[in-house]
Amino acid sequence: MIPGPKNLITDVPGLLVGNAQDDRLKSGATVLTSDRPFTASVHVMGGAPGTRETDLLAPDKSVAQVDAITLSGGSAFGLDACSGVSDGLRAKGRGFRVADAIIPIVPGAIIFDLLNGGDKYWAENPYRALGRAALDAASDSFALGTAGAGTGALTAMLKGGLGSSSLVLEDGTTVGALVAANPMGSVTTPGDRHFWAAPFEIGDEFGGLGPDPSAGLGRRLESRRLELMEAQASERANTTIAIVATDADLTKAQCQRMAVAAHDGIGRATVPAHSPSDGDLVFSVSTGERPMTLPERDLALVGHAAALCLARAIARAIYLATPADGDLLPTWSSISGNQ
Repeated sequence: MIPGPKNLITDVPGLLVGNAQDDRLKSGATVLTSDRPFTASVHVMGGAPGTRETDLLAPDKSVAQVDAITLSGGSAFGLDACSGVSDGLRAKGRGFRVADAIIPIVPGAIIFDLLNGGDKYWAENPYRALGRAALDAASDSFALGTAGAGTGALTAMLKGGLGSSSLVLEDGTTVGALVAANPMGSVTTPGDRHFWAAPFEIGDEFGGLGPDPSAGLGRRLESRRLELMEAQASERANTTIAIVATDADLTKAQCQRMAVAAHDGIGRATVPAHSPSDGDLVFSVSTGERPMTLPERDLALVGHAAALCLARAIARAIYLATPADGDLLPTWSSISGNQ
């Protein structure tokens, strides 16, 4: 397996991603879409998810494909980003048709970034407009780090962000991940220098520093973020939301198994993960362009690749985050010695 040409989820042919953010708000939205509908499912492992239309993605539900998936900041307010995406898709004639009605299918999920130092005193919910702007910006190239849905993300110790990565399997199948990393846990080992995901890094995509040489890690959990959140009496203020995608031809049930496997990537990159106060979830997408030769074996390999991509994408999100006025936590790059 090697990364695709861009090392982005858009290395999966046909997929497009758009970002929109408001730096004063310290929040934003990210949209994954394509020129035609794609098969999708989801698996939730966090205790506090915030979602829209995820019930439709269960294997036993009748909706077979969706038009876009939206990741957004803003907690419950951010779910309105899906409405902006729906507006844009409907204007393009995209959506499920019932007689003369056109209904875009746009599942989505949100992170909590309402207490991150940004100006949240809006008169009108800004997320519908952010969703529409993200859709309009959809391309095969997009920014990572402090961008889109990751603009206002925080981790336990450092500023979070938006991350992505990809892998091309030996048979040519492509797998990719896209994530807004805003977890309760840390993505770096004590000292903030080494990433938990370091064993899975390819080249120097998040610094090339290698694994932490220390032993016995993970027994003491520190959190600059928790100290800030406790001071503001905040609960359930965390989430890692992600999309994994492939051009392998998967059914909706197989997509769900891919999402289940991809959660390993969150556990490899974040300590702790899937806590009661996280809303951790993974959407999974298949464009269906490449038939599988041996479905059971190939599905296992695609799920494994998705987990690897997601772990790397989380580390890249934090590695590429950039500082901004009013930040509550430092970026990885600003910590002394992180060069």
